[in-house]
Amino acid sequence: MRVPFGPGERFVYDVKLGSLKVGSSTMEVRGIETIRGRDTWHTAFWVSGGTFFYRVNDVWESWIDTETFSSLRFVKQLEEGTQDRAQLYEIYPERGLYINERNDKPTRTLPTVKQPLDDGSFLYFVRTLSLTVGETYEFGRYFIPDRNPVTIRVLRRERITVPAGTFNAIVVQPIIKAKGIFSEDGRAEVWLSDDPARMVLQVKSKLAFGSLNLFLTSYALATAQAPTTPGS
Repeated sequence: MRVPFGPGERFVYDVKLGSLKVGSSTMEVRGIETIRGRDTWHTAFWVSGGTFFYRVNDVWESWIDTETFSSLRFVKQLEEGTQDRAQLYEIYPERGLYINERNDKPTRTLPTVKQPLDDGSFLYFVRTLSLTVGETYEFGRYFIPDRNPVTIRVLRRERITVPAGTFNAIVVQPIIKAKGIFSEDGRAEVWLSDDPARMVLQVKSKLAFGSLNLFLTSYALATAQAPTTPGS
């Protein structure tokens, strides 16, 4: 079995507050890059937009080991309203630790879990799972140990229409004990295409400024064959 993504995959979204378009978003696999001698998928997901009273420019970049499906590096840049927080995480699964560099606090070295995943790589990990409606899955793989478990609820199947077309979808609710789109307070739902590509078709989440919705407008699938199945 292969992972359903690879270099060249790119999803583009309209970002809406309710029914009002306020920006755009992109989710892509930028390529295979080497981190500390390991091949990794370099993925990026960002949301940009807002209104005259509130702006958002959030970016998550992940470097995921193609053999173990563990995060080796994670960059998070959150610009929401008047707040601007930038963080770099260098993650060392084999040493059981990560190094956190921030723009507003001293650098720290802290313990991590086996086969760690970050906010961005968890979404790609979910796309590899066999999902059964009505089931709830818990994973102790979030790289910050005290924020585990990450919960994935499989809510339902439905047929939806987005600007990119009409698709059969499976709806999941990821819950991460961290700030952002998939936080506990956000009650996010993610629509994945109910086919081998497992495309992210639509995302709905509640943030501090209101309901944030992403709708797929265009997509390109991987141009290179994906490597191996991730470990569990």
